[in-house]
Amino acid sequence: MNIDAAAARLEALGNSTRLRIYRALVRAGRAGMPVGRLQGHLKIPASTLSHHVKALVSVGLISQVREGTTLVCHAEYDTMRALVDFLVAECCVDEKQCKETQTAV
Repeated sequence: MNIDAAAARLEALGNSTRLRIYRALVRAGRAGMPVGRLQGHLKIPASTLSHHVKALVSVGLISQVREGTTLVCHAEYDTMRALVDFLVAECCVDEKQCKETQTAV
């Protein structure tokens, strides 16, 4: 993941409503959650939900799949893992003591 992609994803998660949406979808697991249930769970207007879901979809953190007449949102776990990996990839690389501890583990 490059710095621009990471920044865009972190910026999307920097909004409290989007973070609540994303956390609800992560908790929902691979089955995802229908938009109507997500709206009811978070108690936000449909237009607000739509706006924030669009922002999360645009950076690849979530996806939407139509199942019949129902639109289901899913957390993109691979993208989430890539973002977390990006954030910790260089953890303590400039700290000698930390490097020695990491290699000992």
